[in-house]
Amino acid sequence: MKLRDGSGITLLVLLLCLTRLSLKTEAVWMTIPSSGTKCVSEDIQTHVVVLADYYVVTEEGPQLQTISAKVTSPYGNNLHHNENVTQGQFAFTTTESGNYVACFWMGGNQQEGATASVNLDWKTGIAAKDWDSVAKKEKIEGVELELLKLEGIVDAIHQYLTYLKDKEANLREVSEKTNARVAWFSIMSLGLCVSVSALQLWYLKSYFRKKKLI
Repeated sequence: MKLRDGSGITLLVLLLCLTRLSLKTEAVWMTIPSSGTKCVSEDIQTHVVVLADYYVVTEEGPQLQTISAKVTSPYGNNLHHNENVTQGQFAFTTTESGNYVACFWMGGNQQEGATASVNLDWKTGIAAKDWDSVAKKEKIEGVELELLKLEGIVDAIHQYLTYLKDKEANLREVSEKTNARVAWFSIMSLGLCVSVSALQLWYLKSYFRKKKLI
């Protein structure tokens, strides 16, 4: 099927725009107090590349405040730990599905009331891929590179939809098991109440007969 009247160019522009929007990443800014911890998390499926850079910017004075950082997996495994630094980076490939948490707090002896702003640039999946290296290795550029990026985006979307489908199935299974257990507990509670009521009735009849009241 051939496209006419410039529709092919329009389609190509739309594909390129979709690629740019999908690869766009935004930094997260956090204000870290002198006491306490600030955390960010993201729900990620398995076999996804995660790459992040963070650095400190202070509002008061030229001296940068130092912070400590820790990244943990959904099952509590330590993936990154850095103390008393002004900047850092972590990278890993996920092996577990769930919430990956990055926590930051001020390190060292800080003045009371002091704060530090942390910029966190968190990239996952297709956004964390080094496309410059891919272009050099595959010897491609321009439209071919953008189409390759688009193919990666479509594959990432498909994998994420599959992850959501599996997660929904697991949640539905847990919900059905919970409902079944609640139903059995309700039946057992009702049976216990009926048994106790019958026992009380029998005891009262026996008591009244013993006292010759009935």
